Amino acid sequence: MKIISYNVNGIRAALNKDFIGWLKSANPDVICLQEIKAMKEQLDLEVFEEAGYKYNYWFSAQKKGYSGVAILSKIEPNHVEYGTGIATMDFEGRNLRADFDGFSVMSLYLPSGTNDARLQHKFDYMDMFQDYINGLKKEIPNLIICGDYNICHEEIDIHNPKGLSNVSGFLPVERKWIGGFINNGFIDSFRHFNKEPDNYTWWSYRANSRANNKGWRLDYAMVSKPLQEKLKRSVILSDAVHSDHCPILLEVED
Repeated sequence: MKIISYNVNGIRAALNKDFIGWLKSANPDVICLQEIKAMKEQLDLEVFEEAGYKYNYWFSAQKKGYSGVAILSKIEPNHVEYGTGIATMDFEGRNLRADFDGFSVMSLYLPSGTNDARLQHKFDYMDMFQDYINGLKKEIPNLIICGDYNICHEEIDIHNPKGLSNVSGFLPVERKWIGGFINNGFIDSFRHFNKEPDNYTWWSYRANSRANNKGWRLDYAMVSKPLQEKLKRSVILSDAVHSDHCPILLEVED
């Protein structure tokens, strides 16, 4: 099973950059999208179906042109869960889960902390999400949570750890939270296979950051520990350029 996660920073903009051609070439079984910035009714779903993704699910924010997640699949899920059931988490369209035989895949878009109010919302969301996952794991132990966590975990995950230590995305409290999330029963699949520096998934559009690889690793495929023996590969697909993020790939045994 090949799973890709991709913050597309606007699915309609990505489609204009030959996202479908790339998707056909990458050929995942399941792709989790974040920051789709569109309502389902604003999209021509036939383009996804013609690419092989007959089963596509969209969970948009209430606010138009903002946030939102999706899951496209070649395989029909047994069940799809829209949101968490917690209203203060769900109004921005940040969680979508598809249950398959043997495991479940979630597309997650964790808030960013662009100002004090949003930073507090991010902290509240992080706490609620941890509690939600603690409960969900009891029901679904084989869980893969793909997406944009908007946090770099360790110094190796960011290009300038000293200079950016007071910036949201690399604050000590955020780093502590994601470390605790991992320690509470998850595997950071990319770091499971790759311990090398200079591997990032997001670059600012400013100052030629991507060309100079001045990046942040904000996107993760977190895999619950019962699935550890099924992990085959986890890589960053930095050649894809439809967004300020790039996709990440996870392969697990069926």
